[in-house]
Amino acid sequence: MIISIVAISFAAIFVKWSNAPATILSMYRMILACFLLLPIVLIKRKEFQKITRREWVLLFISGLFLALHFALWFGSLKLTTVASSTIILALQPIIALIGGAIYFKEQTTKSALMTMAIAVVGAVMVGWGDFGLSKNAIIGDILSFLSVIAVVGYLLIGQSVVKKVSHWIYSFSVFAFAAIALIVYNIVTSVQISGYDAKEWGIFVLLAIVPTISHVINNWLMNFVSATTISMSILGEPVGATILAAIILNERLVAMQIMGGILVLLGVFFFLLQQIKRNEKGKKAKQIVN
Repeated sequence: MIISIVAISFAAIFVKWSNAPATILSMYRMILACFLLLPIVLIKRKEFQKITRREWVLLFISGLFLALHFALWFGSLKLTTVASSTIILALQPIIALIGGAIYFKEQTTKSALMTMAIAVVGAVMVGWGDFGLSKNAIIGDILSFLSVIAVVGYLLIGQSVVKKVSHWIYSFSVFAFAAIALIVYNIVTSVQISGYDAKEWGIFVLLAIVPTISHVINNWLMNFVSATTISMSILGEPVGATILAAIILNERLVAMQIMGGILVLLGVFFFLLQQIKRNEKGKKAKQIVN
């Protein structure tokens, strides 16, 4: 799990190293990730037959959301600090709950709403701290928050589709649609697609491999630890990325950002803790009924 957290934390560092546009970084990450998944997909290719026309439409929409997520998040990292961008990204489970309440009519509790409020206050404090840096930093924070909404859209659609096929087939299909969407966007907006030097290509490859390793490790860890434990590891990314940014990029935080970041992580931690307890109670109730 430590290796997984470190691997995912490097994604932000790679983006910071690159001079390529955010949509180019996103595009090549998706294209190369598809090639990495191709051997496994070929083995499981019969699963494609299980996907209905409606589900293909959902996979396409999911791919658009994922493309939007990466484009917005990578764009955010171009404008603000690694710490601010990844801390706001940690709001994902909270935004997912809101999305679940709207999309799946899932109910929540007052205590969950309180922890959500703590995390949101922390996110506002992070943004307030960025006022002292530049206007671009604030725009970066907003882009990071919008990227969270986009990734939640991707995940919510995945809940209904991924049950019929393996995670590999789902990921490959969504990555492919995301890549196509980004290729079309870059061509239409005349973003330079080719002509990047060896350093940039090295970053493209690292972005496709290293964060993907994290996902593969997490899938493997499901055999040994609970999904809840893995979900808690989301809190490790902003911490790991911030430490790496301080060491490698020499990024520093103001006091307001530090306090806000701590509030976000505490809010998300207690939120996830409550979700765990709630799920355990639900399982026990089902066992009693059975």
